[in-house]
Amino acid sequence: MTYRTLRSIALAALAIGPAALPAFSQVDIIDTHGHDPSGLDVQNKKPPYSPNAGRSFPDRPLFGETHLHTTLSMDAGTFGAVLGPRDAYRFAKGEEIVSNTGQPVRISRPLDFTVVTDHSDNMGFFSEFAAGNPDILANPTAKGWYDLFKAGEGGKAALQIITAFSTGTFPPEILSVPGTKLYRDTWKDIISAAEEANEPGRFSAIIGYEWTSQVGKGDNLHRNVIYRDGGDLAVQMDPMVTLPPMGSQDPVDLWKWMGAYEAKTGGDVLAIAHNGNLSNGLMFPTIEQFGKPVDAEYVTERAKWEKLYEVTQTKGTGEAHPNLSPNDEFADFEIWDKANLVATAAKTPDMLEFEYARSALLNGMKLETQFGTNPYKFGMVGSTDSHLGFSSQEEDNFFGKTVGMEPGPERMVKPFVKTLIATIMEWEVGASGLAVVWATENTRASIFDAMERKETYATTGTRLTVRFFGGWDFVAEDANSRRPAQAGYAKGVPMGGDLANAPEGKAPSFLVAALKDPIGANLDRVQIVKGWIDAEGNTQEKIYDVAWGDANVRQPDADGKLPSVGSTVNVPDASYANTIGDPELITVWSDPDFDPALKAFYYARVIEIPTPRWTAYDAKYFGLTPADDVQMTITERAYTSPIWYTPAG
Repeated sequence: MTYRTLRSIALAALAIGPAALPAFSQVDIIDTHGHDPSGLDVQNKKPPYSPNAGRSFPDRPLFGETHLHTTLSMDAGTFGAVLGPRDAYRFAKGEEIVSNTGQPVRISRPLDFTVVTDHSDNMGFFSEFAAGNPDILANPTAKGWYDLFKAGEGGKAALQIITAFSTGTFPPEILSVPGTKLYRDTWKDIISAAEEANEPGRFSAIIGYEWTSQVGKGDNLHRNVIYRDGGDLAVQMDPMVTLPPMGSQDPVDLWKWMGAYEAKTGGDVLAIAHNGNLSNGLMFPTIEQFGKPVDAEYVTERAKWEKLYEVTQTKGTGEAHPNLSPNDEFADFEIWDKANLVATAAKTPDMLEFEYARSALLNGMKLETQFGTNPYKFGMVGSTDSHLGFSSQEEDNFFGKTVGMEPGPERMVKPFVKTLIATIMEWEVGASGLAVVWATENTRASIFDAMERKETYATTGTRLTVRFFGGWDFVAEDANSRRPAQAGYAKGVPMGGDLANAPEGKAPSFLVAALKDPIGANLDRVQIVKGWIDAEGNTQEKIYDVAWGDANVRQPDADGKLPSVGSTVNVPDASYANTIGDPELITVWSDPDFDPALKAFYYARVIEIPTPRWTAYDAKYFGLTPADDVQMTITERAYTSPIWYTPAG
């Protein structure tokens, strides 16, 4: 291309002018052009000519996975996973790999970061067992299991292994526990895989593991432990386990382990709980936990270590429940509410309040009034909990949760869990989700720091971009700018932040901007979810539609209800059209019901237009006619971390 041609193109671009550009674009919402006050030209008392000089606020959303299992997790390996951490990182970076059942698979776009979180209990046992480790096979019970696998009776052997482990009859001499050579070698290999895959500035391979507390008859209290650190620190202590005598099922003991790790190494860790919906009322206690009262120490330690909550994943979305939020038309979304984790104890309605994120956020403010600290002041992330050795959350590319659920014509009709208590079908497993952090760079430290300050949001798998700021001085003109983040950071606090002591006569105002996934669906609406404690000490909630697509033809009715956006989904063809909704939504909204004397939180929920669910893609590909109760469409969404308001005094 000649200089003359390049110059012509440049002049043509200048002729277009900024007036031809939309109110904000992907560049504006992501790479915003604000500047930090530290960048002032001291001599002239004004900002430097370059609008980017001195910019220090987080300017990029990084999409990633914080909950992923490989063959090194005993359950994943036992049920057929052969892919390890290195495969997981290759896939996350965009490489095509071969799945556990021999199918080629590739993610649509690389992830920015991944945390492999293999279960700490019996970590690495199965991969060594399957490889025929002679030290393991010297045990007659293990040899019997191995012979069953070799004879083609892997399912029978897997059931025996899982049963032995869960009932405490697993041969102790072959357990992989902290201090044994097998455990140390496995942990070192997990760390080495992350170190090899880590590419600061391009891809962050973050060290982690899952602590898998399961109490009573199988009530889920699982946490993923995430490291800020590199292998030099992480290798100094083996992970926390639940098996006695060195382990514990009590989260308080996990937090003690985390404190001990930081004291020994000078490192940083945090924990992310998940699947409160499978805890049978134990995830977010308000009165007692493990037979001990919820007290000042409990709420302080939980607030310190658990800054985030995994609100959506394959085993259900846990933002809200329709029984708890009957006025929320979007609450009944990918709900799992039949039983506990292993379907050995049924769910009862009184448990729900202590299982879902929104009710936990509400009860956390009540506990703050009682103890001075809010234990449930958490930000939002999503992830998959895939047990395949690779992350899978795309509706048109969904490989399931476990190996037995990889694509095939039978997975629409098979049970995922079936007991005398409950049956959950494989079609009920969701293709979800993603963790998104607002970071300054793609490094372990920057991502971890974003998690610590809760500048994060969850999506159900879509890669839409969301900004959410709260303050006292946002005005409508801020939503007309092509630089929403500049106004957001200059005038307020981002998602995960705090507002306090309302100025006289002012209500909080919020700047929220959302941009569709570049290869995904248009946006239906942006909502702000408010929760507060009223003057009588009761929890309250309200949902406000603050921006919506097709606003020229769609307006709230006399009762304030916004009409449905409609649907373009062609289920038999597993297709849709972006002829409804909008590609971007931005607005400034001020709370019309604000009482400066009452504690409150606010978070944004962004809803996409309806699209085909993974079940529709399966039906088309395999030529199936699903049963009437199979959900075939989905409204993907994002949940931001809240912004909290605390009154004076």
